Amino acid sequence: MTDRVFITRDDTATFICPKCGNTTTADVSQYAYLTKRVRVKCVCSCGERFEVILEKRKQYRKKTNLPGSFVYYGQKGEMDKGLMTVLDISSNGLKLKLNEARDFRVGDILKVEFQLDDKRRTPIRKKVIIRNINKNMVGTAFSPHEAEDPALGFYLLS
Repeated sequence: MTDRVFITRDDTATFICPKCGNTTTADVSQYAYLTKRVRVKCVCSCGERFEVILEKRKQYRKKTNLPGSFVYYGQKGEMDKGLMTVLDISSNGLKLKLNEARDFRVGDILKVEFQLDDKRRTPIRKKVIIRNINKNMVGTAFSPHEAEDPALGFYLLS
């Protein structure tokens, strides 16, 4: 599997050799604004050749597989509950896979609950705003009224 390397705000990327662990930071500004996926072939000073994909997301997304639940409170007082799986987490939001497709709309708010798979099994309870929907896959952003969560920040770094 090809590793992903994230482009920073100053259009640089840090490459890590899978063999020796040597790191090199390089200017990748020529790739930063392309819309297609970019594969870069690298050669380490140890002689190892490897390939990486440059990722242009603004925020790192940590892949997960965390079971949880959600509650939806509609604008007309209707309520819906269900099970979900958190597929990835970033500092801005979550990607969810609902147990079944729902009739939600972009802009709707969900209350989600799940546990991180860290040592403490940290419980997370957040309000999220739906940003995109594709059948039972839902992209969300944390509600602006939610406080920064140190547990999530630490989790993303681990």
